[in-house]
Amino acid sequence: MNLGCMMTYSILGPFFPKEAEKKGASNTMIGMIFGCYALFELLASLVFGKHLVYIGAKFMFIAGMFISGGVTILFGVLDQLPEGPIFITMCFLVRIVDAIGFGAAITASSSILAKAFPNNVATVMGSLEVFSGLGLVAGPPLGGVLYQSFGYEVPFILLGCTVLLLIPLNLCILPSYESDPSQQSFWKLITLPKVGLTAFVIISLSSCFGFLDPNLSLFVMKKFGLSAGYVGLVFLGLSLSYTISSPLFGLLSDKMPNLRKWFLVFGNLITAGCYMLLGPIPVLHIKSQLWLLVLVLLVNGISAGMSIIPTFPEMLSCAYENGFEEGIGTLGLVSGLVGAMWSIGAFLGPTLGGFLCEKIGFEWAAAIQGLWTLISGLVMGLFYLREHSKTRRRSKAQNIVGTEEEQAVLLPNDS
Repeated sequence: MNLGCMMTYSILGPFFPKEAEKKGASNTMIGMIFGCYALFELLASLVFGKHLVYIGAKFMFIAGMFISGGVTILFGVLDQLPEGPIFITMCFLVRIVDAIGFGAAITASSSILAKAFPNNVATVMGSLEVFSGLGLVAGPPLGGVLYQSFGYEVPFILLGCTVLLLIPLNLCILPSYESDPSQQSFWKLITLPKVGLTAFVIISLSSCFGFLDPNLSLFVMKKFGLSAGYVGLVFLGLSLSYTISSPLFGLLSDKMPNLRKWFLVFGNLITAGCYMLLGPIPVLHIKSQLWLLVLVLLVNGISAGMSIIPTFPEMLSCAYENGFEEGIGTLGLVSGLVGAMWSIGAFLGPTLGGFLCEKIGFEWAAAIQGLWTLISGLVMGLFYLREHSKTRRRSKAQNIVGTEEEQAVLLPNDS
């Protein structure tokens, strides 16, 4: 199901910006059409995360997939509408409904998996990201080929029907979990320092991904003169490396929890470097070449797997350490928060990115995008170093107290 949903999300990249331009949409408007999806997924994630226990995780997942599959088919007939405001308005409406359905489904699925595999959360999330990555890998080239061969409608109708056909299978397989409503809130969760900083990391990373969707395809078409089918292959480097690296970093995060935080930090810093080289930024005086672009996307996929996979277990462990009860209620809050933060970045990336590309060009816009991950990586690194220093001081103080108590016991009793 994750594979099908990520394919429906990613097929827009190679050809929709071009079609939308024909219908009279500007770069900024195209970015907003991509970005509104994330904005409403944000709202849906927060609402559904809080009310997961009342609605039921399994029902929420199935209902979300049904909505997402249905509106994907509807998106395939939008090219029949007249150009201008009607086309643009309908694009917004369909994307909004799709985002609400997907927000419900992704919140529920993360909670179900974390509940089913409590001791291997990062491994399971990394394994799930294999199918997210495969969806991102297959979506652009498949969308580009189907678009070139059969036109605008076929990619959406085919993938929408695939998602709908998978619903009965999930009805049979997925477990149902009962739980008492959580007494905790999103506000208490987000105000925990580590959770707040991890949320900032998620926003910066998803903003980078969101930036690429509407802007990279137009840049590649204009800079290198590639067709929609070949643009899909350019996206392949990022998606493929992310798909391969995600389960590896998930497994390492569970086996060596102490390394998890440093994966997160260094993944962000490497991602920042990738976005500086994506254009590349003009101050580096490096000529833009197709092989360099593909190589940078390949490295970016690995760094994304390194930094994204640890975020969920880091938030979850922090919540448990601060008194949140272990159960589907807390899992719903954490899943909803992760989804919401991802959506904020996915909204800011294409909307702000589209505006910046129009004003200052792709090269500078990509570098500004990379600045986000540089800041979040450095801040997170400083936090972990401070936390490590506090832990060492506390451990040393406990050892001193323990030694003094042992000495007092061993001293002769004068009385």
